Amino acid sequence: MTALQIGAVAALYYATGKLGLLQQLVRGQVTPLWPPTGIALAGLLLTGLRAWPGIALGAFLINISLGPSTTAVIAITVGNTLAPLCSYALLRRTGFRTRMNHFQDALALVFLGAFAGMLISATVGSFTLHLAGALPAGGFWPTWWVWWTGDAMGVLLVAPVLLALRSAHWAKDAPPSRWAEGALLVAATIGVGFLETTPTPLIFLGLPLLTWAAFRFQHAAAAPCALAVTTFAIVAATRRSGPFAGHSLLTNMIALQAFNGTAALTALLLSAAITERNQTQAEIEQACRRLSEMVRRAALNISAEPTLTEGHADEKDNGGQTRP
Repeated sequence: MTALQIGAVAALYYATGKLGLLQQLVRGQVTPLWPPTGIALAGLLLTGLRAWPGIALGAFLINISLGPSTTAVIAITVGNTLAPLCSYALLRRTGFRTRMNHFQDALALVFLGAFAGMLISATVGSFTLHLAGALPAGGFWPTWWVWWTGDAMGVLLVAPVLLALRSAHWAKDAPPSRWAEGALLVAATIGVGFLETTPTPLIFLGLPLLTWAAFRFQHAAAAPCALAVTTFAIVAATRRSGPFAGHSLLTNMIALQAFNGTAALTALLLSAAITERNQTQAEIEQACRRLSEMVRRAALNISAEPTLTEGHADEKDNGGQTRP
């Protein structure tokens, strides 16, 4: 079973890494969204530390074809493996719950799982490429920035989708209107995504969809919606269309990652806040029902007391004896 899990993590890491490289921006191996980091962290959260060999194997297979040397590949693989392990350790230390039904879980994933943990892979990878002479003069910090934000976006956008799939269940009692609303949300997301890739700068249309998904379906719909919206935005950035037309690479990267970060934070934080509010409301309603039942029972006991008192009074009037 453990070998199967390791193989699955390695295969998913490698496959999603190949997909991520299709949108590379720096030296053929640094992308604005690196899905394997989300695969790696989700694998650790769902299966435990036994998933780390799969992460290392997947990272090695991805980087061995990119170079620049075997020593550099090993160093980058170590950094790519240590980063999700560090994120996993930080999240476990804070009591992170994979269902992400509390606001503090979303905050932990953002600041510890994504922003803090991915500093390791970006720093190790950029230094390795710099020492190997694979980066041009002055290219260290742009590469570091793209690497860090790409790894962080992988955690913020891919890991929540996998965690949502892990806890997803078929809603048997959902009314037809609920299914119709879900289908409409999917269609709207696809439609807005295609609009994002057109020359018209309509990238902002994705934000209302995230709000809709978070309020109505919470984490189960907000996470996939955020991944879809940001994927279309990345395609638009690589094509230099819409709001990314006519700007430099640095300007487009800043605009793209600002949008991706906004989408991810909106989906995670808003859905977590709505879920926590719904849970609190359900607990309050349950407490009110219990209190109402207690009051009802107390009222019945109080209404029964005069009957008993009246019976005692009749016995007293009759000399304490019951006469036929």
